[in-house]
Amino acid sequence: MCLAVPVEVVALTGPGRALANMGGVRREIDVSLLDGLEVGDFVILHVGFALQKLDRVEAERTLAMLQQMAAQQQ
Repeated sequence: MCLAVPVEVVALTGPGRALANMGGVRREIDVSLLDGLEVGDFVILHVGFALQKLDRVEAERTLAMLQQMAAQQQ
């Protein structure tokens, strides 16, 4: 099973590259599939590639659900 997760873009680091925040962990990702990306945007990330932009409200709701599921596993 594959999972794509919402992440927030915290910096644009070069052509087609950005720094993303994933729950406090920062990682460089490939954003070459997206146009017009800005710092503060949320994207759906899958195996290091940003696949599409995501509305902030939807991203935060999805992240909250993932946190709830993780808490239930403990």
